[in-house]
Amino acid sequence: MNLAYRDVRHNLGRFLLTCIGLGLLLGVVLAMIGIYRGLVIDALTIARAPAVDMWVVETGTRGPFAEASRIPGDVREAVARIAGVAAAGGITYQTVETRFRDDKLRLYVIGYEPTRPGGPPEIAEGREIARSHFEMVADSTSGLGVGDRIQLGRRTFTVVGLTRHQVNSGGDPAVYITLPDAQKLQFDLAPPAARVEFARGSGGAGRDTVNTVVARLQPNASPDAVAEAVRRWKHLGAITQEGQELILTRSLVDRARRQIGLFTSLLLVVSAVIIALIIYTMTMEKLKQIATLKLIGAPDRTIIAMIVQQALALGFIGFAMGATLIVNIKDYFPRRVVLEPDNVVILASIVFVVCLLSSGLGVRAALKVDPATALGG
Repeated sequence: MNLAYRDVRHNLGRFLLTCIGLGLLLGVVLAMIGIYRGLVIDALTIARAPAVDMWVVETGTRGPFAEASRIPGDVREAVARIAGVAAAGGITYQTVETRFRDDKLRLYVIGYEPTRPGGPPEIAEGREIARSHFEMVADSTSGLGVGDRIQLGRRTFTVVGLTRHQVNSGGDPAVYITLPDAQKLQFDLAPPAARVEFARGSGGAGRDTVNTVVARLQPNASPDAVAEAVRRWKHLGAITQEGQELILTRSLVDRARRQIGLFTSLLLVVSAVIIALIIYTMTMEKLKQIATLKLIGAPDRTIIAMIVQQALALGFIGFAMGATLIVNIKDYFPRRVVLEPDNVVILASIVFVVCLLSSGLGVRAALKVDPATALGG
């Protein structure tokens, strides 16, 4: 006879309600882990999209994501001629807020040269940009569809293709346009300001400016050696792909990442305390029954097994409910939630350990019961 099963069946309604409450709490823990992983992946998505090995930026900066960086566009030709470089291209990055169908839409605009590195990694629907002006490839999370028209600055763009999972560290969906269009959007002044600058004699300045030049290296080339060659020019800085990812994870999203990690740890501690209190309360309610078991000769291991089994059942049923809930609703979160099998397994292992430790209070109370109390009134 399984005493834990009998006791749970006797109080099935209360046990299931407790499991549901615990499941919601563990679901929040799992969601926070998924948001934590999604935050890191989002921060690296744009940096990994061009599939390059080196980033050339303005000297003294850690751009183009952590700091502002502006360099002449013709630097790409000089970088392309360095030994070991297979291809190089200029890119601009900027955040634009516009309106689409009477709703505010915030976009991360990426300007690139279609024949060079820097474009969208894949086209999920539609086609790539084929014209030099006024065409756009948008991320599917932007709500834009193929054929939609949207105004950026003073120009109207047509969406010709869709990509997936291209968002910046803030969660804004990315859109890709040609480099000349992006330069006009980012660097051209409004007409009144342009007239003022022209009157001052600076209105004819060139606009071939980019935020970074990316380089794809040949298979046998060393990124560090090529970066050192770029740094010799003094007015340019160079960051390897590994260094760029390190900047993003340890600088751009470091505080948010640590805060989510701390909040997740606090939730795990709260879960452990709640499980311990629930098991302790369930044990205290059965003290007379436990005393009766001892009086009729039931060994301590039988009583311990009952309490531990109830704690494990509570934890794993709650975990299963929480995991099922989050897996089914994670796509509705405004930010990406990434749940990988190893995360689920690790959290399940933590729940197992927490349940074992939390059952200690109940076991301690049960072992201290005097069998004689079963004979009381």
